[in-house]
Amino acid sequence: MTIEANTPTGELTLRTLAMPADANAAGDIFGGWVMAQMDLACGIRAAERARGRVVTAAVQEMAFAMPVKIGDTLCVYTEISRVGRTSMTLKVETWAQRYLTHVMEKVTEATFVMVALDAEGKPTPVPSA
Repeated sequence: MTIEANTPTGELTLRTLAMPADANAAGDIFGGWVMAQMDLACGIRAAERARGRVVTAAVQEMAFAMPVKIGDTLCVYTEISRVGRTSMTLKVETWAQRYLTHVMEKVTEATFVMVALDAEGKPTPVPSA
């Protein structure tokens, strides 16, 4: 995976602070925590588009270009790149705003597939925009 450090692509969907409880002994934030924040952001964006409940169906390739540290603000940007009958594909970029600075660095990116569900938990068509 190639990560280019330019400017974020997509809509800022989630911002949160990386806390000591989310880190290992060296002060690096666990990758699983970062991935969970990305999943939350995709859930927010996809639920808005689906106008209802969604679940994560797949996550495609994810690699970390650099660590997130305690005190960094994690910024997750999402962009819906494809809408199928019951699913949506989202491109996700995660950036770290470094502690007490305006420096933004891209940490990772991935593609998430979300599926819209009805009240019974069955896949349901995504409404037209």
